[in-house]
Amino acid sequence: MQIKDVLLAPGSGAFFYDDQAAIRAGTSQDGFIYLGEPLTPGFTSIRVPASSLSIGLVLVDDTVVWGDMMSVQYSGAGGRNPLFDIKQISDLSARVMVPRLLGVDASRYLDACAKVFEPFEQERLPLALEYGVSQALLRAAAYLQRATMAEIVCAEFDLPLPTCRVPIYCQSGDAREINVDKMILKAVDVLPHGLINSRQKFGVNGQTFMEFVKWVAARTREIGRPNYQPVLHFDVYGWIGQEIGLEPRRIADFICRVAESVPGFTLNVESPADFGSTQAQIENYAEIVSILDDRGSSARIVVDERCNTLEDIRLFAEAKGAHLVQIKTPDVGSIADTARAVLICKQNQVGAYVGGSCTETDLSAQASVHISVATQAAMMLAKPGMGVDEAFSIVGNEQNRLLAILNRRATKNVG
Repeated sequence: MQIKDVLLAPGSGAFFYDDQAAIRAGTSQDGFIYLGEPLTPGFTSIRVPASSLSIGLVLVDDTVVWGDMMSVQYSGAGGRNPLFDIKQISDLSARVMVPRLLGVDASRYLDACAKVFEPFEQERLPLALEYGVSQALLRAAAYLQRATMAEIVCAEFDLPLPTCRVPIYCQSGDAREINVDKMILKAVDVLPHGLINSRQKFGVNGQTFMEFVKWVAARTREIGRPNYQPVLHFDVYGWIGQEIGLEPRRIADFICRVAESVPGFTLNVESPADFGSTQAQIENYAEIVSILDDRGSSARIVVDERCNTLEDIRLFAEAKGAHLVQIKTPDVGSIADTARAVLICKQNQVGAYVGGSCTETDLSAQASVHISVATQAAMMLAKPGMGVDEAFSIVGNEQNRLLAILNRRATKNVG
């Protein structure tokens, strides 16, 4: 077989793991840290430096290909896997994953994934482990077949080779105003996220949030290049429901008012409310989507919380429980399932947004680009980290390099 050894290397994620329950409960900030005791199991403090674990596959010619494991910023929230435990994952990798990897044909990507991700002791392997190993296997298949990762995905899923770029979405973190300016100057396709994750940022009846949305639109017109018209995308972390209640029509009314305050812009509202379970989220989000569509609103609902696994994504897409589904890559597990998730969304005429987390790494971000471009997702997240420059550079440059290769091959084939 092509894999003769496996390496493990501990590393850092690009941001921090945060206890969402404690932040929602109203904990205060002191500089960059949050004060108070954590509420979510696994957290020793409310904000914890993100860790990662790299897995390297040593191929027969001593080439090493890598993938990175980690969990998302708000681990343990909204039905997600618990906080990343590097020791537990390292032990499980050594005991279970390494023997499986040494026995697979790494040139056959989906077959290899199916074999190494079989349940262990009747339980699914941790999603973080699936995520990192699947990246490494994708790189191995690309290396062995002398192709890009995107070409491997296209071949495995019987997709045409892509020629179009995928719009890139940036998130601001807490440095909202400065990072919005950066996004506008760099002509980012979708902006700014805004990190509206507390009552202070959302405001009484959403007034603070509404003013921020209007400021972003005005700032875009003020300093943006002529004819620059980005999609405005705000993640409100359930605060519409928290502040004005969980009645779908009231939530839709509020979102319509926000959209009407920024005429000429498409408005994405991510996670408007948390209804407590996947089924409740699907039913209520579908009602909100229907109301907005009936009114001809320019607003679109984006689901994140309660939509984690491939099966969750299928249920939301089939029920039209969102205009856009965030495919949060570490939560889905195998990056092959991210590709499947995009295709499921497209089959159901729902937008597929290949997201992820600020806690990821350069390697996981680059692999996500290949999945996004191969499947022609509706948009993809600039990651990792909470800044703009580094994430936009990593994702944007990887996409441009990939398309240059694919365009050259298409030109040669035509010739």
